[in-house]
Amino acid sequence: IMSEEKALELGYKPIAYIRDWTYVGANPFEEMLLGPTYATKKLLQRTGLTLNDIDVYEIHEAFAGQVLSNLTALESAEFAKQNFNDGKPVGKIPMDKINTKGGSLSIGHPFGATGVRILTTTARRLQYENKKYGLLTACADGGLAHAAILERYE
Repeated sequence: IMSEEKALELGYKPIAYIRDWTYVGANPFEEMLLGPTYATKKLLQRTGLTLNDIDVYEIHEAFAGQVLSNLTALESAEFAKQNFNDGKPVGKIPMDKINTKGGSLSIGHPFGATGVRILTTTARRLQYENKKYGLLTACADGGLAHAAILERYE
C-alpha cells in the first residue's frame, strides 16, 4: 500500500484507490460480530454511495453465521429502526457479488494478515472483473469492525 505518486515513481501501476474507510465499535455483549453492519452504514452515508453502487464485496467470515447475521441486519427494517439514526436499512447485498474467490473460511485468515488479504482480494477483483467500487468489511473481537471502499485504478 502506497501513494499513487510513489507507485508510479517506482514503476508500479496502482490497482485501486482506498476511497474511504471507517472503524466502529458495537456492544460486545449483545452484538459483538455485527460491527460490519454499522461500519457499512456509516461508510455509505459518508460517501453518498449505496449498495447499488458497489460491484465487489469482500466480507471477512469469522464464521458463516456471522456473515449471515450481518446480511440479515443490513436489510432489516426492525434492526434499522432500533439501531440507526435515520431508521433506514442499508439494503440487500446480492449473494453473487460476495467473496466470489472464496472467503476467510475457505482461504483462511492468518492472524494479523486478514485485513490486507481482503483488501488485496477486493482490489484484484475490481481489476479482473472490470468493476468500479468494492466494499470490504471485517469484524474483530470486542465488538470492533471496519469497512473500506476501494475504487479501481484506471
